[in-house]
Amino acid sequence: QVQLVESGGGLVQPGGSLRLSCAASGFSFSSYYMSWVRQAPGKGPEWVSGINNVGTATTSANSVKGRFTISRDNAKNTLYLQMNSLKPEDTALYYCARGGAPSIVPARGSWGRGTQVTVSS
Repeated sequence: QVQLVESGGGLVQPGGSLRLSCAASGFSFSSYYMSWVRQAPGKGPEWVSGINNVGTATTSANSVKGRFTISRDNAKNTLYLQMNSLKPEDTALYYCARGGAPSIVPARGSWGRGTQVTVSS
């Protein structure tokens, strides 16, 4: 059974940082491209960042490029998203997702349950 469990969200002031983690189980993590997707209230899902299966190639949306960094530890079956210089418009529910491709939101069934990130003063 595929499980993706996100953690690390919270309330942070503009300009602050957070590090999200996603613990994966039930599948061969090191065989899959992985993505982070976010969804703000009242908006559709937005692909944020992706990483290839061995962690040698990453891509990010223009909206977060230079501020967010995706990484993975295949020995720990864990995906990360380091978020710096956070802005109020980054407020959203952040999901870890199996699969996807640059600018392509993976199928909803491949997402975790999400972790809330709120950027506010």
